[in-house]
Amino acid sequence: MRKVVDKSMLGQAWTVATYPGEEVGPVPADNLLQKILISRGITDMAAMEKFLNPCIKEYMPNPSVLQDMDAAARVIADYILHGDKIAIYGDYDVDGITSTAIFVKYLRALGVDVMWHLPTREGEGYGLNFGAIDDIAHSGAKLIVTVDCGISGIDEVAHAKSVGLRVVVTDHHSPDSVLPNADAVVNPKRIDDTSGLSYLAGVGVAFLTLVALRRELKSRDLSPDMAQRVADTNLMNYLDLVALGTICDTMPLIGLNRAFVATGLKVLGLRNNLGLRTLMDVAGIKKPSVYAAGFAIGPRLNAAGRLDSASPALDLLLTDNPLIANDLAQKLHQMNQDRIDIQNAIMLDADDMAQKCCDSGHCSLFVCGDKWHGGVMGIIAGRLKDKYNLPSCVATRADGVINGSGRSIPGVDLGKIIHDALSAGIITEGGGHAAAAGFSLTAENEARFCEFLEESVRMQLNGELPHKEIIADAEMDAGGATLKLINKLNALEPFGQGNPEPTLILHGASLRFATTMGHGTHLRGSVLTSSGTQLAFVGFNLVGTPVGDFLLDDANTNTKIMMLGKLKENEYNGHVNAQFVLEDIAV
Repeated sequence: MRKVVDKSMLGQAWTVATYPGEEVGPVPADNLLQKILISRGITDMAAMEKFLNPCIKEYMPNPSVLQDMDAAARVIADYILHGDKIAIYGDYDVDGITSTAIFVKYLRALGVDVMWHLPTREGEGYGLNFGAIDDIAHSGAKLIVTVDCGISGIDEVAHAKSVGLRVVVTDHHSPDSVLPNADAVVNPKRIDDTSGLSYLAGVGVAFLTLVALRRELKSRDLSPDMAQRVADTNLMNYLDLVALGTICDTMPLIGLNRAFVATGLKVLGLRNNLGLRTLMDVAGIKKPSVYAAGFAIGPRLNAAGRLDSASPALDLLLTDNPLIANDLAQKLHQMNQDRIDIQNAIMLDADDMAQKCCDSGHCSLFVCGDKWHGGVMGIIAGRLKDKYNLPSCVATRADGVINGSGRSIPGVDLGKIIHDALSAGIITEGGGHAAAAGFSLTAENEARFCEFLEESVRMQLNGELPHKEIIADAEMDAGGATLKLINKLNALEPFGQGNPEPTLILHGASLRFATTMGHGTHLRGSVLTSSGTQLAFVGFNLVGTPVGDFLLDDANTNTKIMMLGKLKENEYNGHVNAQFVLEDIAV
């Protein structure tokens, strides 16, 4: 890393990613793509070619590399061919919903008697629970397959076995030192798993399980009808759901995930899933993208589980009835709006509490309110994390119990902290990964949890508050910011966690003009580059900031500025041009 700006207009340090032997300074536009790839650790031509052309064939592993995968496939195949009822047990977020959907769709396609269960966030909470297991047993099911959950359900799996059920666990959350005594436990985060696939979402693990199951079935002596069903069912058709779950669970878009998402977005564009097609139409989505999946489709599917039950979201993904699909899509659309209203009201109080924590010099944020709606805790935690650049936990207090969610920053493994708090007996339930986690505790342990969180974060940060530092991918001359370059950079898609859209530092720009747009909170304008061309820019939510004040001051016209942001294509009135999405400036 090399520092370019010590303190920007927004008080941030700008550094640029570097690699050994790189020349210092702006990168020629023709070399920018290669520079970004090398800085991200993709150094040889073969790896670059594979990264820029992410296809399933190139990235797909043998599912057997996952510990217990073959055992899982054998158990599920046995119950399918015996004609037994199978229960799929998922989770109420998009990853859990899509994981459940692909399993149910595949088993239905094979003619299996399949049922599913998604726990309610408020009533049952995350993961397996005893009541649901008893209901499944009473329904006549013989096998439970968990998706995106189950790894922490040691007592629950034991209970399921005691009432005559067999259990296959597929999950991607961090396990405890002891695994549940299931018939198979497929989780790339197992200590003894050497697959290297720990970055997969729950739906990715579920998909690989289906691949292994299909292979196992094809190896069996099948009836002509079953053999035809297995042959006719194309798992590639489920990749739209796999992509959606992967994106919405903010898994890194590297390796197999990159192939899942790149191919899955193409499948989504075919609009073959009636429920997704209808929801996209209701949300006004014309072209599938990571952004559309993460910020339009995902929130609407998530809204059901946040406010009540996730069942309507799963029903939408499974239905073949256009009237039902429309009703469910409209319901989810309205629930998402209700969720936004609830979230905004709580955010006002949470932000006040967070500001007081910051004023006290905390390295972490914990805010808790009486009877806040539990379904929006994670979203608010993410907002506070982004605003204050601190690991943030947001919780609701009711009837002597506190339930919350946390979101973290790079360098702080929140999942480990929650796991350690559980081991220490400070919280009663908890789990997650480095960037996000959930937890429950008794109200009397609130202060103890706050202290533990702060001490743990401070230890991981070596006692220092995290610096406001932006890491750019490259510096370049503003004159090279053209449509041609944008088309080159598009080869890096899909963008997301682990493969972010390139952040650039532009040199050689002189301010021509700036004005407000929208409701007066955003900026637009243009700069004159050193090559004599003009480059348009927009800046969202910059009015009222030092950047906005500087750019809107006519006295600063023709002033040379350094710009930090992202280069995007802009289409307006049939014209397409390059546009810089401005995030910060330095003079």
